[in-house]
Amino acid sequence: MIFVVTRRGKFITFEGLDGCGKSTQLGKLAEVLRLEGIEVVITREPGGTPIGEKIRAVLLDSRTQGLSPLAELALMFASRAQQIEQVIKPAVESGKWVLCDRFTDSSEAYQGGGRQLGTEAVLALHRVLCGNLQPDLTILMDSEVGASVARARRRNKAATDNSQADENRFEKESRAFFTRVHEKYLEIADREPHRVVVVDSRKSAESTHPQIVDAVRTRLLEVPVD
Repeated sequence: MIFVVTRRGKFITFEGLDGCGKSTQLGKLAEVLRLEGIEVVITREPGGTPIGEKIRAVLLDSRTQGLSPLAELALMFASRAQQIEQVIKPAVESGKWVLCDRFTDSSEAYQGGGRQLGTEAVLALHRVLCGNLQPDLTILMDSEVGASVARARRRNKAATDNSQADENRFEKESRAFFTRVHEKYLEIADREPHRVVVVDSRKSAESTHPQIVDAVRTRLLEVPVD
């Protein structure tokens, strides 16, 4: 398979509940693209820049108490706006492919759905602060709520126990919170099927990976040649 790309790069985002395997699959896709000669930039949200990583520490640390849902949403977009300006736009404009772990869909799902702030507030901020930048493709990794959250909690607890960053604040939320997040993600996918591809991530990483490569091949690669 030969990947033929246009001069402009592509912007691909990975979405889903914590613990669904986004980071693993993002890395696997990056390996495939690089083997085909595509220059890839991997980044994440919140974070991705020195300023964004400082914001991430505030947002995800379980010791952050009393943060209002609106303040949480504002901080997410502050990190995102910096990342667009510093990382995403320059990379795509230079012909690189950007693979981002989360983007505005996460804000709509977690703050709009989970925190019940609604969709319109999130999309309004996206239009103003992000110039309405849209991914060329979004991979939504659909997973079972309880299993994903349990996996995320184990992972983040292990990281904290090993003196790594504490990123447990969201994992302390209730099942009802994560159910609302999951439902909002599916609502986004139904609303924007031209952009969002839903991938079943309930099986092994090895069986999920080909679904993602196929979605990228079908949606973004102009001239597939066997």
